[in-house]
Amino acid sequence: MKYLRFQDKDNIERYGIIEGELIREIDWDLFGDYMPADITYGLDEVNMLPPCVPSKIVCVGLNYKDHAKEMNSEIPEDPRLFIKPNTAIIGHEDTIVYPDHMSERVDYEGELAVVMGKRARMVSADDAFDYVFGYTCLNDVTARDLTAKDRQYTRGKGFDTFAPFGPVIETELDPSNLHISTYLNDKIKQSSNTSMLIFSIPKLISFISKVMTLLPGDIISTGTPSGIGPMKKGDTVEVHIEGIGILRNHIG
Repeated sequence: MKYLRFQDKDNIERYGIIEGELIREIDWDLFGDYMPADITYGLDEVNMLPPCVPSKIVCVGLNYKDHAKEMNSEIPEDPRLFIKPNTAIIGHEDTIVYPDHMSERVDYEGELAVVMGKRARMVSADDAFDYVFGYTCLNDVTARDLTAKDRQYTRGKGFDTFAPFGPVIETELDPSNLHISTYLNDKIKQSSNTSMLIFSIPKLISFISKVMTLLPGDIISTGTPSGIGPMKKGDTVEVHIEGIGILRNHIG
């Protein structure tokens, strides 16, 4: 099932599910039961919003072997974690604002993101999937020159608009073997498969939940494959993930 959040023509926020080429409005107790309504919309009739509002986005660095090699880094013994603020969140077709008052290089990083459906603390890897609601696309936008300068990620990863995700949350998906790719101005730049993750999704959920409590709607972004590179104003970037769809954003 593909869930989404959107604004109708009157700019009223609503939730829906995808039915073919239509969106069916739902009355939804977020991450609980929903009641379908008789109202449908065309995909071109709505403004799509980030499909949920997480309290935090927990990102994982160097979680593909090819990306670790690309960055001249050793394979980490444990997941390397950092957090993006929820003020960085934007949705499908929104504009990533280039912070040229501070940065001279801003990169794309296409990633599979896990959306939590339950409060998770001290979870075992065996039970981890019981806490997952679904999966979405995320672009871990990065001011590469600032992460190198600062030697940590808060500034370079945390600018407003640096966490686009969406367009939907897919709940019926096996995340262990999905093709993931990133396109810049219709040219493929990243191409890999989630089977190449160093730390699996259950291991990530277990590890993170032993550090911090994960709340319903929180996002774990599982890392990016090789092929990262810079974007400039006027570019369009797309993250494609098998079974989920395409997250498209513009750089301005």
